[in-house]
Amino acid sequence: QVQLVESGGGSVQAGGSLRLSCVASGKSYCMAWFRQAPGKEREGVAGIYTYGGSIYYADSVKGRFTISRDNAKNTVYLQMNSLKPEDTAMYYCAAPAGYVCSHSPGAYEYWGQGTQVTVSS
Repeated sequence: QVQLVESGGGSVQAGGSLRLSCVASGKSYCMAWFRQAPGKEREGVAGIYTYGGSIYYADSVKGRFTISRDNAKNTVYLQMNSLKPEDTAMYYCAAPAGYVCSHSPGAYEYWGQGTQVTVSS
């Protein structure tokens, strides 16, 4: 079992920055961030492996968002820069029971409660 707790969401103007954090209790080989805007499907934002550090990003956030992790603290971060109104969503931290960092939310068994990010124009 893995429990995930996110923090760091908030409201910011376009062009601003936010840093999300997710603390995990329990071991996982991958941790990822997803987001879901009202009326839209949940989409993968970024994922990172615990060992080896391989990373993926959604095309819509490449060059603006950076995922990182501190294994000693069992914490993953999402640094979000140059935020746009279309980044507004509930952001979720997730971990799979298996070994693969997938873009698909269906591949993840463990989810945090979410943290809201609102970007105003």
